[in-house]
Amino acid sequence: MPLIIKDEYPEKLFRKDGKRLDGREINELRPIKMDVGVIKNADGSAYLEWGNNKIIAAVYGPREVHPHHLAKPDRGILRVFYRMATFSVFDRKRPAPGRREKEISMIIADCIEPLLFLELYPGTSFEVFIEVMDADGGTRCASTTVAALALADAGVPMKSLVSAVAVGKIDGKIIVDLSGIEDKAGDADLPIAITWYNEEISLLQFDGNMDLEEMNKFLDLAYEALKNIHQIQLDTLKSKYVKLQEETSNPNHKNDNKGE
Repeated sequence: MPLIIKDEYPEKLFRKDGKRLDGREINELRPIKMDVGVIKNADGSAYLEWGNNKIIAAVYGPREVHPHHLAKPDRGILRVFYRMATFSVFDRKRPAPGRREKEISMIIADCIEPLLFLELYPGTSFEVFIEVMDADGGTRCASTTVAALALADAGVPMKSLVSAVAVGKIDGKIIVDLSGIEDKAGDADLPIAITWYNEEISLLQFDGNMDLEEMNKFLDLAYEALKNIHQIQLDTLKSKYVKLQEETSNPNHKNDNKGE
């Protein structure tokens, strides 16, 4: 059960037993739950619960580009709109998108675009709308992960999925998957994403202080965590088609509960 912590800075970020404030080990991810096909009117959609984060992504396209001058005659374009709901943080957020939301929208688009075969869709656009309904650290990584899942659910041709996670340093210790309070009160924060068709880093940002030896540890811990996140993405997509297969093989499945 994730620990809900008020937007305050505690004096210590580890408990007396050596675990983090929410009970995790240093290399342990927060609980992650994913689902796809959650918005029926979208071409593809996905929902993600990652610790206290709750994020939904919807994909529309390929469709006509508006405004028209943004269209490219030789390829499609990807447009990402990352937004945080006004109630997603402790201090009510302004409804209008801020500079940070525009920056993260651009980061996610740059991270995902190399995965797509946009040359197959000249003059059109794919639009990804991401809504953060509850925020608790690592939303850019969680949003990148759920956006890729929504694109896969939409059937958009992709070279692979992309997975992202934030690793960091608190009280001198390197940890995986920073919560909101760890992100704000910690010593360093490093969001990282991997594209799995070539296992290359597609997102790498850093804020804080570390040496080269610590950087290598950061990358090793991140890679192990990213493999686990990728497997959850794959299992989520597979579960949808297993369910469809079961419904197809049993045409009376939908009628089994009628009359009850």
